[in-house]
Amino acid sequence: MRTIRTLPWLTVAISCLFGPASADELADARATDPIALQWMVGNPPPPDKILRYEDGSFYAFPQRRWSLSHWREFVPTINVERGNTPTRSLARAERSDLDAVTFMPIGGTQPMTWADSLVANYTDGIVILHRGRIVYERYFGALSAERPHIAFSVTKSFFGTLAAMLIAEGKLDPHAPVARYIPELAASGFGDATVQQVLDMTTAIDFTENYLGESPSMLAYRNATGFSPSPAGYGGPRTIYSFLPTIAKNGEHGHAFKYRTPNVDVASWLIARVTARNPAAVLSERIWSRLGAEDDAFLQIDKQGVPLTGSTLNARLRDFARFGELMRLNGRVDGKQIIPAAVVEDIRRGASPEAFKKAQYATLPGWSYHDFWWVSHDDHGVFMARGIHGQAIYVDPKAEMVIARFASNPIAGNAGIDPKSLPAYRAIAEKLMEKARP
Repeated sequence: MRTIRTLPWLTVAISCLFGPASADELADARATDPIALQWMVGNPPPPDKILRYEDGSFYAFPQRRWSLSHWREFVPTINVERGNTPTRSLARAERSDLDAVTFMPIGGTQPMTWADSLVANYTDGIVILHRGRIVYERYFGALSAERPHIAFSVTKSFFGTLAAMLIAEGKLDPHAPVARYIPELAASGFGDATVQQVLDMTTAIDFTENYLGESPSMLAYRNATGFSPSPAGYGGPRTIYSFLPTIAKNGEHGHAFKYRTPNVDVASWLIARVTARNPAAVLSERIWSRLGAEDDAFLQIDKQGVPLTGSTLNARLRDFARFGELMRLNGRVDGKQIIPAAVVEDIRRGASPEAFKKAQYATLPGWSYHDFWWVSHDDHGVFMARGIHGQAIYVDPKAEMVIARFASNPIAGNAGIDPKSLPAYRAIAEKLMEKARP
């Protein structure tokens, strides 16, 4: 097992909360298996096996490999109810030939197998649906089919879809400035941005999204929302709604895509304002209770009970696969139109690749970002929900395939994870298409 190299105390503290810059700094997935390391085992556990929110140990690595499947044990949450509808069963047609599928990683020189990619990406769970049937399902470490896992920014796509539904109903005007609905943000960087610019993250705001502890605005955001424990003497905002008005404008809206999570908090505030409902309840009423989900989902909340809609949806993996399948089928499942087809079709069309190009995502050439979805514009029409540490819902309409993945990769940003994920997904799609041809 490779050990963590000695670092200055400040870097250690930052790494504890945000993760290392490179997986090379840490042991591999097998050596950091959370069950083998026995986190939180015992009554009480040994002192060196206890994970806590207040000291950040719950989000350190490799402890994180346990806590991402036990998020509710550390923070306050709100349920996203599944309601009383029957669970929608997923037929099984499991394949034994997928582990051996090979692909070339982006920038790689040696092929890799699908099975090896799961280890390389610190996979906690993965489900592949083909034509709505489960053809592959695996769980690792602390995760099981019955246990929820945090989805991080995959959460954004659920709320982007909700906002798009409200636009389709005329309850939100995509061209209206945010301040029309939320006058509390009139003097902020969001005030004169349009609703659609928020949903496409082309707002020009003074905020830097960074997962290595190098952004004061990101640190302030995490302190305000309660995602991370506040340092001693912290006197800044302590709620989402008190933090958002502090974000200033920096530039002109609409010219360039720039990934910034507070856009989602603004969108969910818009959802709450026009529905007069908590965003968690809106998600339940409009999607989760109609999905045929196996279980309730949940979201972390701030000190005012406002959910963190940019990053904290927790649910079972198969329920995320169900949502991906719903999107693949243009919002319709079992004869019921849950999401308007026009909404899904618009999401799949994406936004401006030119605006997206300015963000310089080397692993996503030609992509765009629309309604908090990542859109490939490739020949398969792939679109994705993506989250840090390796969370994903990957929808490939041409291959009739959906992949849902939970992971606990020590790398946060997907730029370090994509090389062994995106080509792997494409290889599986081509394998399923090959078998499916008459």
